[in-house]
Amino acid sequence: MDLRPVPPQPEKKPHRLEMHGDVRIDPYYYFRERNNPEVLAHLHAENAYYEKVMAPLRAFEKTLFNELKSRIKREDESVPYRYRGYYYQVRYPRDAEYPVYWRWPEGREQARQILLDANSRAEGAAYYQVTGVRVSPVNDLLAFGEDFTGRRLYQIRFKELATGRIREDEFLENTTGSGTFSECGKYFFYVVKHPETLRAYRLYRHRLGTSPADDVLIYEETDPEYDIAVTRSKTDAFIWLVIAANTTTEYRYISARRPLDDFAVFQPRQKGVEYYPYHIADETFLVVTNAGGAENFKIMRQWGLQNPKTELWLAHRPDVLIEELEEFDTWTAIVERSQGLTRIRILDYEKKRDDYIEFPEETYTAYLGINAEMQSRRLRYVYNSFTVPASVMEYDIHTGKSKVLKEEEIPGGYDKSDYRSRRIWAPARDGRRIPVSLVWHKDTPLDGTAPLLLYGYGAYGITVDDHFSRNRLSLLDRGFVFATAHVRGGEYLGRRWYEEGKLLRKKNTFFDFIDAARYLIDRRYTSPGRMFAMGGSAGGLLVGAVANMAPELFRGMVAQVPFVDVLTTMLDESIPLTTGEYDEWGDPHQKNYYNYIKSYSPYDNVRAQTYPAMLITAGLHDSQVQYWEPAKWAAKLRDHHTGTAPILLHTDMEAGHGGKSGRFKSLEDTAREFAFLLDLAGKTDAQ
Repeated sequence: MDLRPVPPQPEKKPHRLEMHGDVRIDPYYYFRERNNPEVLAHLHAENAYYEKVMAPLRAFEKTLFNELKSRIKREDESVPYRYRGYYYQVRYPRDAEYPVYWRWPEGREQARQILLDANSRAEGAAYYQVTGVRVSPVNDLLAFGEDFTGRRLYQIRFKELATGRIREDEFLENTTGSGTFSECGKYFFYVVKHPETLRAYRLYRHRLGTSPADDVLIYEETDPEYDIAVTRSKTDAFIWLVIAANTTTEYRYISARRPLDDFAVFQPRQKGVEYYPYHIADETFLVVTNAGGAENFKIMRQWGLQNPKTELWLAHRPDVLIEELEEFDTWTAIVERSQGLTRIRILDYEKKRDDYIEFPEETYTAYLGINAEMQSRRLRYVYNSFTVPASVMEYDIHTGKSKVLKEEEIPGGYDKSDYRSRRIWAPARDGRRIPVSLVWHKDTPLDGTAPLLLYGYGAYGITVDDHFSRNRLSLLDRGFVFATAHVRGGEYLGRRWYEEGKLLRKKNTFFDFIDAARYLIDRRYTSPGRMFAMGGSAGGLLVGAVANMAPELFRGMVAQVPFVDVLTTMLDESIPLTTGEYDEWGDPHQKNYYNYIKSYSPYDNVRAQTYPAMLITAGLHDSQVQYWEPAKWAAKLRDHHTGTAPILLHTDMEAGHGGKSGRFKSLEDTAREFAFLLDLAGKTDAQ
């Protein structure tokens, strides 16, 4: 008698989908009915099934949770930074889930003040996220955005700093969560999201102390492929309206001292042209742009706004990607990427000084920290690697030396000499070389017997850098090798690496992951029965596509909030974020994109074969990947799965795309995934 738990068997309700003469029948299309009791009951049934299957691991999962939690400092604080005569700091009180925001006047730390205690705001809430914490230029108000569902629809509130009173009758709804004050502090600019698509599309001006009902609509972006945002220049001189699609930008501006002016266009948008202006002084700007075929970007210098003059300041280089810039009064720090590795270049505006901050390891991560003020001779940045915990560093441009301001502390102790890391290059089927970064415990044998977790993302030009993870130690200390495949679709090897993994070349992302996996097996880092895969969101699409294409390579997979019903979602403009994604995946209303997306969309390509064991996660309030995508995919996988490995779906009924909130509570998700992987690998004991 088979006593294993029986998975849910939702009713099939065939739904006809037709486009370009092609007909698809989706039996689970009705899962999108969020308020349908039958659908909600099915999600609860899936969670109950997950609990039954994982019940024997409950004690181990709790052990993992406590282990993960023990590596977080119970009481912690950030390095303070100076801005406009005050020092600002974020602190975590002992055992607190959420941060507390502090500040104090320069030279008077005894006069420190709590700006916002997120723990008190989150009290009683199943989910809480705060963002956009900003003090007005005249120091009378604090603005902050709050999300209580995980839907990423924020309510902006205002707190009076003199009295501590939050203006309960003056709040801004359905916003992106952040905004900016005018220099006089009388006006606040913010962006509202569309109620259905959640596209950030309207800019409003709010006069402090008045009803939000009287707010003035300043701008509405009508092109559904674009989102908008509002921010201020680092000099505080300009308020920027940022209009952006995946590969196109446009900036508009007003003087922060003239909040009632109309926004003027900095440079008109051109399809496929990205530019990012940085204000230096007066009407002088550095502009990072890919205009004129500068694939990896160049930097222009511009004088003037009405009749600007420009000159090339830093030329495009085919082997170096310009990623980020931090402007100061007489110099700048430029984050570049060469052969996959970041480096920070220190360059003054007259180019009399040109230095690089050097980093010692074969693979690492370096990025800019908080540098709030223009007048500074020091640069804050963060350095870490697979084996070195994150350190906040400060570079002095006079001495050319860096010092550590704070190093991430791992309670219980951590010895980096116990771990090894390496970067290798796997051959792709088309002749390209795929960078793969690895980390493992020094006692783990590299003879094919170790379990290996291969992680990938590969979309939007986002690079997954080789960063330190205290959570990952729970896998490494139990004999896992961890690897990141830097597949095409990211920008690890520059802009072309991204372009080769999108639109009608998207399959390169999946092929790269498969080829990297095979190379790891060939090099005996692991073996097919010990290989695992993980990816989230667009990385979940990667995992889903690979599960259809090469399931035999993997023992198990974790697909976190996976984007797997690509074709149906991209055909539905009412779904949040769809129209803004056409630059990434293509518009399937055009037949060539329809056919190509259909050829790899994980949900559409599930077929009768043996699939690896799978843990699939979803969030009921997810605004980026709607919960029904992973739910439908899990049901369809079971319909076609010819093997016996479990296919599990866990839906967080109280959270969204990022999972649980809180620095400790969020570890429940990690413990769940690690327990699943370690059980499949036979590593549920201490070692």
